[in-house]
Amino acid sequence: MAPQAEFERQCADAVLMIRPAAFSANPDTAATNRFQYSGAGAELAARARAEFDALAGSLEGAGVTVSVFEDSAEPPKPDACFPNNWVSFHADGTVVLYPLLAPNRRAERRPELIAELCRTEFRTSGTIDLTPYEEQGAYLEGTGSLVLDRRRRVAYACRSPRTCAAPLAEFAERLRYRIVAFDARGPGGLPVYHTNVLLSLGDDFAVFCADSLPGLAERNSVLLELEHGGRELIPITSAQMRGFAGNLLALRSVHGEPLITLSAAAWSCLGPPERRALERHGRILATPIPTIERYGGGSVRCMLAEILLPRRPARGRC
Repeated sequence: MAPQAEFERQCADAVLMIRPAAFSANPDTAATNRFQYSGAGAELAARARAEFDALAGSLEGAGVTVSVFEDSAEPPKPDACFPNNWVSFHADGTVVLYPLLAPNRRAERRPELIAELCRTEFRTSGTIDLTPYEEQGAYLEGTGSLVLDRRRRVAYACRSPRTCAAPLAEFAERLRYRIVAFDARGPGGLPVYHTNVLLSLGDDFAVFCADSLPGLAERNSVLLELEHGGRELIPITSAQMRGFAGNLLALRSVHGEPLITLSAAAWSCLGPPERRALERHGRILATPIPTIERYGGGSVRCMLAEILLPRRPARGRC
């Protein structure tokens, strides 16, 4: 079992981003992601790169450390801009690698990027590799599948073809998390493909689409768990969830300023009460990413892998 720090802050001040080379809709993920529309081509990929650059620039301008890596050209990886599905970085130095449902996504895992992070700014203490579950047909897609209450060591997980019991149990055991698992339904009545579409946690707020949980007992159980976390609950509707209003991420600048980053579309679908509630908890960074949302089926939170690793000294080795 990996040793764990007694305290892990909720909000990172650094993120990993992968600039896409061959962005398009991914036909291998379409069956489980009803937020995604079909589309491909060089012009579409160019628009996605421009949106990516705008988001990275917004975060850097707000004081977040943004480690940007270029996607490798081969093999083509239509979802490369969503690194939070294949890796997570934890405050004790642990790196976790995750099993992905779509075979054409597995090339997104690039250990050399982790090595480069280690060489330049961060330290790691070890890697937990859950990817062998792919051979068993069991998947857990990082902080898409998992929404982590890092302080209380609670992992919320919406069951879906991308979030399976066996790797979920091993994650919980090895990182000492307690699992709160539930069922949720999205467009077409299908399981919501990722938990981070319907739930987001900041230091002192929780955005949650309770309407997406059809089971009253599970809904009440999740609401009670969120209440125990002591956060202000900001409810969103199923329609707002479909507009990616739940797919936001709370961060901090390197100077400690609380930030909330989300897409311009997500911000626009929120009403004045939800906007005012979020504004109480951080500076809003709303960036337009319509191409990535429509054809990738994910939004701002999906594009950001938080880095909570210890920072290394200016000189020295990992």
